[in-house]
This record gives sequence, C-alpha cells and structure tokens, in this order.
Amino acid sequence: MNDQANSLRKLVTTNENHALKQPKSTRIVTVTSGKGGVGKSNFSLNFALMLQQRGHKVLVFDADIGMANIDVLMGISAPYNLYHLLKREKTIWEIIQHASSGIDIIAGGSGFRDLVELPQAELDYFGEQIARLSGHYDVILFDTGAGLSKETVKFIAAAQETIVVTTPEPTSITDAYALMKMVKSMYEDVTFKLVVNRASDMKEGKFTADKLAMVAKQFLQMEIPLLGTVMDDANVTKAVKKQVPFVLAYPGGEAARCIDLIAIKFLNESRRSVPAENGLKGFISRMLGLKKG
Repeated sequence: MNDQANSLRKLVTTNENHALKQPKSTRIVTVTSGKGGVGKSNFSLNFALMLQQRGHKVLVFDADIGMANIDVLMGISAPYNLYHLLKREKTIWEIIQHASSGIDIIAGGSGFRDLVELPQAELDYFGEQIARLSGHYDVILFDTGAGLSKETVKFIAAAQETIVVTTPEPTSITDAYALMKMVKSMYEDVTFKLVVNRASDMKEGKFTADKLAMVAKQFLQMEIPLLGTVMDDANVTKAVKKQVPFVLAYPGGEAARCIDLIAIKFLNESRRSVPAENGLKGFISRMLGLKKG
C-alpha cells in the first residue's frame, strides 16, 4: 500500500510539474487609430478591465511614447515607465504597475521624444525583457500612438491582431483607412478588426463599419470585420474627469454594456484563432525580425 501511495504521489507531482511548465497562451493585441481624439486609449483601458472582469489576466502596455496617458485615465502615478526599461535602469517587472482594479499597466513615458525611433539595441533589449512575461498574462494590449509612426507599424506588424478604433466622423474614417492601407502595403499578412466609438446608435456603428469594409475589400483586398460599436455616452466624459474608468464608475451605462459585448465577442473568437506557439514568442521574433524603416 505504501509503495502504491508513493507511486500515486509521484504521479501527481509529475503531472503538477508538467502543468506548471505549460506556458499560458498569451494573446498579443495592438490597439491603434488613424488619428488622435477618437477615444483609443480609453477604449483600451476599459476593454482590458472588462476582460479582467471575465476572468482573464491582462497587461496594458502604453506604447504611445510621446503622449502616454493610460496611467492618467486610471488616476494613478507611475514612478517608472518604458523610458526606465529602455535605458536599462529598471527591469520589466519593476515598471509594471498593479492597479487596484486587477489589471497591470506599463506606462509609456510622456514627452520623451528621443525614443520615438527605437534604435536596434533598445529594440533587442525590449524584446528580451518582454519575453520574460511569457506565461504570466492571458492578454497583452499594446496601446499605440495615433497615426502612423515607425514604432506603431512595428507593433501592428508583430501583433497577432490589431484593433483599429475609429468614430463615424469622415476624417476619422479616412485616417483609419489610410493607416490600414499604408501598413498593408508594407506587410501583406496583417489583419485588422474595427471598433466604432461614439456612435449615436448601433445602426450608425454598422453603417460606418460597412463603409470602411467595402472600401478596404475593393482597394486593399482585405476583410475588416467589425468587433463592435461603443455608443456615445455622457458617462464616459464624467469618468475621465474623475480619472476612473467608465466600466467601473458607470457599469450600467451604455458604453460599459457595449464594451462588455465587445469583450465577449473577442474572447469567443480568440478561442478558435491563433495557436499558443504564435503568442508572445511569435510577437517577439516578428518584432525583432522586422527591418528598420
């Protein structure tokens, strides 16, 4: 009996150790927009919080080096940010901020313009540090700067998928299309999903998405599926002023319910999409393999 019990204990220990060695599949998602002022960062933050509320461990990486504001939207002060990582003053673990809401944040370092063109040495070090996050998160969201900068292109090309945030305004739609067209011309295999923010109703959101999808299919030979629409909601502005994410400040509001629907769709789609081996390691290899523009 003792021998049998010892054998069972060894089997359980072996299975536990094997389970611990299995890396968590981490989805790498870039969130971007063709122009500023469309609510991209606010979407990224609230989307991440809704994913967390649904049981997923999420890291929001503020990759907008020049105009980072995720920490401001959260009402927290980040002592360390991407600047300290790229200058090798802090490790990846030391710059992660653990928000009381449950998500983790890496601040981008507002106003530091010298890093806009990430030299290859910093890019290599960045990749090495990011690799250490493997197995710790279900989703890593890279909130990039608005418009088409060199680092934004790298994040889009390296990520498994990119969410483009637009509004129904003609200039926002035009700029979103221009961004996708430019990236597509450089990297053929990129994929995009669309979120229409500040729509007056679901009909306007679908109309906006259909218009953009039609042009993309005709001229870029790309399918641009609609991930979801976020309704225009006065609670969003109130929450920004309070420096509290709107899904926390006004969970019953129109915008919060829209974000929840988007999170559900995203999670349902992610279960049947990119395999684990193409997760974080794939992101790093693709980013480090990209030629400098």
